[in-house]
Formats: sequence, C-alpha cells, structure tokens
Amino acid sequence: MTKQLNIGMVGYGFMARCHSHAWASVSHFFDTGYHPVLKAVAARNDSKVRRFAEQWGYESIEHDWRSLIERKDIDAIDICVPNDLHAEIAIAAAKAGKMVLTEKPLARTAAEGQPMVDAVEKAGVPNLVWYNYRRVPAVTLIKQLVEEGKLGRIFHYRAKFLQDWTISPDVPQGGPGTWRLDVNAAGSGVTGDLLAHCLDSAIWINGGISSLTAMTETFVKERTHADTGKKQTVGIDDAAAVLTRFSNGALGTFESTRYARGHKAAYTLEINGEKGSLAWDLHDMNRVQWFDHSTEGRLRGWTNILVTDGDHPYLGKWWVPGLIIGFEHSFTHTAADFLEGLKTGKPAAPTFRDALETNRLCDAIIASGKSGSWVNL
Repeated sequence: MTKQLNIGMVGYGFMARCHSHAWASVSHFFDTGYHPVLKAVAARNDSKVRRFAEQWGYESIEHDWRSLIERKDIDAIDICVPNDLHAEIAIAAAKAGKMVLTEKPLARTAAEGQPMVDAVEKAGVPNLVWYNYRRVPAVTLIKQLVEEGKLGRIFHYRAKFLQDWTISPDVPQGGPGTWRLDVNAAGSGVTGDLLAHCLDSAIWINGGISSLTAMTETFVKERTHADTGKKQTVGIDDAAAVLTRFSNGALGTFESTRYARGHKAAYTLEINGEKGSLAWDLHDMNRVQWFDHSTEGRLRGWTNILVTDGDHPYLGKWWVPGLIIGFEHSFTHTAADFLEGLKTGKPAAPTFRDALETNRLCDAIIASGKSGSWVNL
C-alpha cells in the first residue's frame, strides 16, 4: 500500500521550485511505496508565498517556519533558504521528529553543520542534502564504471564549474537575489556554491581527499549591500583553484569562478586511469565521453555514449531510448532515492553526515586560500 508523505517546504525561490517539481513528479515515474503531498509552504512574504503555493499546488501556507514544524500533519521539512538559516531550521525540525532535507551545502561551515548532524542522528530521523548532480544519469554511470574497475588505477580527477554573473561591480551583495555574495548569508563564495558540487561528486566517485592547497581571490573588494544601500567589504571568494591528493593516490585539480566571461554553468569533470578515461559536461549532460585503451590501436579513440537506454541509471523509468532528460530530473531522482531509502531502511546519500565532509573540504579550501599552505585532512 502506498503511504502518503506530507511535505513542508521552507522558501519559495529557485531551489524550492526544483524541489517542488521533484516531489510533485516522482510518484508518477518511480514506485517507491510513498506518495509525496505538497502540504504546506512557509515564507515571510505573504503575496509571494501565496502565489508560489497556488502555482505549485501546496494546500496551505505558513508565514513562520516554526509554525510549519509544529504542525502534526507535516512529515518532512525541506529547507530551501539561504545557508545561514539551514542550521536553526534543521535542528528544530529534527527535535520535532520530522524528516529533514536541505538544499546544499549542509551549512556555512563544518562547525555549523556538526550540530545539525548531531540533531538528526540523536532524533533518528531520515535526512538528506540535495547534491543533485550525483543523480544525473551520466554522472551515476561514471560512478558505476569506476566502481567496476573499468579505469583501473585512478591517476587524475579534474573538475571545473565556471560562471560569469558577478563580473560587474554594480551587482550588489545581500538581499533575496544576491545573498550568495554576502559572506554572512552564504559562508563562502564559489567554494560553498559551485566547488561544493564538484567536491561532492569527486569524493563520491573517487573516495576521500587527504590533503589540499588552494588559491582564492576576491576580484571586486566592495559592493553595495542590497538591504542597507551602503558599500561594504566583500567577504566571499570570487574564484578558487585547488590542488588535491586523494586517499587512493590520485591527484585532483578543481577550479571554480564567477568571472569566466561567456560561461553560465560550465560544470565539467574528467577522470584518467590506467585503462581508460571518462569525461562529462553539464552542457551535454546526457553523454559520457569514454576512452578505452584496450581497444585495437587502429580503432582507439574517444567514444560518445548517449545515456538514454533503459539499462542506464534511472532511465528505465522515463522515456524510450534516444530521448533525453534534463536538469530538473536530477532532483526527481534525488526524491526517488530518498523515498526508496524510507522503504528499504537504507538511507539515501548524501546524509547530513556525508555532506559534512564536503563542508570540511570547503573550510580547508578557504583556510588554504588565506594561508597559502597545504592542509592535511
């Protein structure tokens, strides 16, 4: 028998749309034993939260997340607000016995994230951080191929996430649309926003990172704050370049910036091993590039794998081979895996504890960027 799972959403921005779409669509395609219901959404702005609830089909609204948590008819709290609010909401939700999910990163810092981990584990409630790129089928396929030993010993892992939306010094910091430029709200800049995605995928695919060193830079030193109208020092990193050593001996390079003119969301990764290489590009997200060194020399070269077949990860639940899926489906897959974890008792990853490791890596990058030293983890 299918069980109803009542969702309480906190926030109504871009990520709340992604998560709401996932909850609304997942049971149409995945048989997890659960049917999510968009029960209530909480936010302070009355007109915007009412419009959001009407558009997405939420049954009711609240103007305070505390009221949402207190409701007996809410099973899971989904947190889609700026990073500085994650901890207080998540800890309160766990204490109230609610399942807790939060948009990435877990928190602004590992120190802030640790009490969140403690709270969900003490309460024994299911929990998850929405690192959605793990669940792009092509990226999941790469994970499977590495686990199967297709590459043999791994030598290199490299990833980039490039954007260009903050180059103008007229872009403010703070406020609803640009809180990611405010260190008090975000905790860090590209490290916690973009590199966090790269790092999560990397340690999921290739194992832990044992040491790193980083360069970080803030190109625009002052910006007007959207809330106060006053010029303030910018405390976030605009760009980061990172060298890492993985626990398995592989070397890693990571780069992220919001100052790569012409790039909007250029996330790429490549893994080089003794037997072959794999590569992926978000802008061609349904393809994996595969180089197999065992192929006869005359025919050896990079191969394009279109990841749409039923035996590819998640794709058997969607359309027929050859028809592609998009960014939004990675969130549906995340919701599906979370619900499947409820059914089987095997939690979907990354849990809060899993995601805390990504926060530790982000902290180390920021610290190394300031000191210029290697950090052992």
